[in-house]
Amino acid sequence: MERNKLVYIASPYSGDVERNVAFAKAACRYAMNQGVTPIASHLLYPQMLDDGVPEERKLGTDMGLRILKVCEEVWVCGSELSSGMEQEIRAARQLQIPLRRVSEQEIGWELCEAPIQKGMEMGG
Repeated sequence: MERNKLVYIASPYSGDVERNVAFAKAACRYAMNQGVTPIASHLLYPQMLDDGVPEERKLGTDMGLRILKVCEEVWVCGSELSSGMEQEIRAARQLQIPLRRVSEQEIGWELCEAPIQKGMEMGG
């Protein structure tokens, strides 16, 4: 696997937000441990936008899709596909960005508090 590749993390957000945020963080940590640079826009934009306001949710989604365009790969994390993830998958396919399915087991979801591995390289 190419080190320091920019990878878009697609995972559920709405519904059980607390659980889904914890899962997205675990997916990002797993990606870092694989030596790639993850970006999970659904961990960023809800910090400043209200997901319950349709216009703000759309703005966050649109900005996330803009970020997806510059990523080298999209990792579809977990067994659950949300409507937002389906939109991200469609965008990746249109842009011919490689998709990778990553299971909960691969992420080590039950071990979501795993530390970042020592010696992990983040240089570019």
